[in-house]
Amino acid sequence: MKIIPAVDIKNGKCVRLSQGKADQETIYSDHPQEMADHWDEEGAQLIHVVDLDGAFEGSPKNSKIVKEIIYSSSVDIQVGGGIRTLSAIEEYVNAGVYRIILGTIAQKEPEFVEQACKKFPGKIIVGIDARDGLVAVKGWVEVSDQKATDLAVKMRGYGIAGFIFTDISRDGMLQGPNLESIKEFAEAAQLPVIASGGVSRLEDIKNLMKLESSGVEGVIIGKALYDKTLSYRDAKNLVQQPC
Repeated sequence: MKIIPAVDIKNGKCVRLSQGKADQETIYSDHPQEMADHWDEEGAQLIHVVDLDGAFEGSPKNSKIVKEIIYSSSVDIQVGGGIRTLSAIEEYVNAGVYRIILGTIAQKEPEFVEQACKKFPGKIIVGIDARDGLVAVKGWVEVSDQKATDLAVKMRGYGIAGFIFTDISRDGMLQGPNLESIKEFAEAAQLPVIASGGVSRLEDIKNLMKLESSGVEGVIIGKALYDKTLSYRDAKNLVQQPC
């Protein structure tokens, strides 16, 4: 199980949103690169970077900062937020990104995902965000009528590397992950799944570890790390313990 710290960028700053709402943000640092460096030093294997302005506006807005993070980090960086063209993907791939997260466009234009996978094999991971089991898009502003599990089944034959699944109702709320929906999604996806949303304590990670047999291979943690309700090192030590 990978413990993956999140660095969300809005207006050039490192922030966290509650339930993805742009007007409910907490600023944690004026320098996102310094936060990424911190998680690098803490021993993260992978850092999750999201351009929130890009997600809301439909094209990358903080790409300079994101690329600085990629250049300065010694660990893998996965990036999402408004990436909806092959040229945007190529820009990050050329910078050395580990994986690109495609979100809204996967629901709106699934054929684009297939095209991206062919051009950038092994680099594409699909982020599916759900509220009440239905796919949310455009920075979670809109909720579609498509079931998250149905979209996962559709995507899995395109050559993607896996999924990031976020239960929006739990994101940034520190209420614990929705284990039932994560398990249902992972079993439908039949590809590696990274869970996101709601983790606030070690017990939450222990519960997610029980879903590894269903395909859950990692967990993205944001607010709990920044608010220090959860220590990265404690989380890392937990998952490294022999079974």
